[in-house]
Amino acid sequence: MIVYPAIDIRAGRAVRLAQGDYARETVHDPDPLEAARRWIAQGARVLHVVDLDGARSGRPENLDATRRIASLGVPVQLGGGLRDAAAIDAALEAGAARVVLGTAAVRDPGLVTAAIEAHGDRVAVALDARGGRVAVGGWLERSNADPAELLGAMAARGVRRFLYTPIEVDGTLDGPVLDGLPGLAGAAARAGAELIYSGGIGSLDDLRRVAALGLPSLEGVVVGRALYEERFTVGEGQAALDDAG
Repeated sequence: MIVYPAIDIRAGRAVRLAQGDYARETVHDPDPLEAARRWIAQGARVLHVVDLDGARSGRPENLDATRRIASLGVPVQLGGGLRDAAAIDAALEAGAARVVLGTAAVRDPGLVTAAIEAHGDRVAVALDARGGRVAVGGWLERSNADPAELLGAMAARGVRRFLYTPIEVDGTLDGPVLDGLPGLAGAAARAGAELIYSGGIGSLDDLRRVAALGLPSLEGVVVGRALYEERFTVGEGQAALDDAG
């Protein structure tokens, strides 16, 4: 299981939102490249980058920052505003090793199929849940899609990696929501897919709790605010996952 340090970009800066609320923003680095360098120095194996401007506008807004971060040599997983083939191609051309599709998975499933056919396992799908339903449009709208049902539908289209975020705890440091995680991980395992968890991680014990579930399909955990606030380092987080897993 791998720690995915998060770099959320808005207006060219590395920020964190509380529960996906754009009005509750904390700026951590004026240049996201500094955050990337810090996480890499701490041992990051991969970086989870979110284009918040793109998520809201529906098109990539921070590809230049993505390109600069990718130039550091650590794989970048990028989400936010990737809602057509041109945007996906542009993200990959900017250096992203993997793209994460969220809104498109609900509103344009055919795009996911085409992306999988073109790019294979470089395409993942986000299961961003609020109130038990998948949120879309930069988390500003709630769809009728159930996370487990969306996972099954996307797995049938060939998706083999999913990112699950319970939005209610994202950016809060209040701890992970684990109730639905075994069910989603089980569904991923049956589909031959892997799952990444994101949301609420505030301590090393939180990471240990996730790892202690012993879910074979759980491939990683995204950590953001806890790293920025120096509650632990990337290396310490990775060690906690390794020791508990």
